[in-house]
Amino acid sequence: MSLLNFLADDQLNKEQILNLISLAKDIKKNPKSYNKKLEGKSVAMIFEKPSLRTHVSFDMGINKLGGHALYLGQQNGKLGERERVSDYAKNLSCFADAIVARVFENSAIEGLAEHASVPVINALCDLYHPCQSLADFVTLSECFDDLSKVKFAYIGDGNNVSNSLMLMAAIVGVDFTLVCPEGHGPSQAMLSKVEQFTKVSGSTFTFINDINALGQQDALYTDTWVSMGNEDSSDKTEVLKKFMPYQVNHQLMENAQASIVMHCQPAHLEEEITTALFDDEEKSVVFQEAENRMWAQCAVLVSLFAK
Repeated sequence: MSLLNFLADDQLNKEQILNLISLAKDIKKNPKSYNKKLEGKSVAMIFEKPSLRTHVSFDMGINKLGGHALYLGQQNGKLGERERVSDYAKNLSCFADAIVARVFENSAIEGLAEHASVPVINALCDLYHPCQSLADFVTLSECFDDLSKVKFAYIGDGNNVSNSLMLMAAIVGVDFTLVCPEGHGPSQAMLSKVEQFTKVSGSTFTFINDINALGQQDALYTDTWVSMGNEDSSDKTEVLKKFMPYQVNHQLMENAQASIVMHCQPAHLEEEITTALFDDEEKSVVFQEAENRMWAQCAVLVSLFAK
């Protein structure tokens, strides 16, 4: 299976996603079999936003595949300000064999993909986080034998992570419940996309504001309530007050009969998730997810360079 780019979950079909999950698990199990897949290849990594897991997982993953990664950090400024996104894409295409970009706006990802002559990978933008969702579904497939029978719920702020998760769930055929405080859910356009995909896959999608209506779930997922860069905003106190009933903790896990809890990190402990649950070695798979970022991204890279 070959890909042209890896930009957004809704640009993939069920077969492509399942193949990427299977490939990621195989690379994880047999890394030496893939250690020359990127031999002679160089990957430019653009980071407009700070990063730990994305930076390290891509850098080391590319190295494990035999390639070379070049980090381009925040000193280059926001894409489109110092020079046009089209010029950035065309210049990098002269040197690199692929471009990884962690940016503020999806328009920057689309601009890179439009003007680059090499594959582009979306490592995060304001609308999507497909590398994270792919790693999360790799993790789910390791925890549950049959993805089609999994009941999966995201609780908290509707954001790029929840967008990608619910899109991937809808495409693959996983029943998904989204629980957000009123006024903090996804856009109507995103909801419409998800509903269209569920019609094809046959899965169910539920969007609610009432945490008490969560129902039985196999896996719970949460993310920070305050987006990166807004931690010191004046309305943080009001946000925390509004979101506190949506905290994921042991009681909520018990009420939902969920066996695992997931978080993309960094976690704001005692806000969206309790320290006790985050550190619970039986229920928390947060570090398994983190490791799977590397293997999932390796699968994407191998697929992009497949002949």
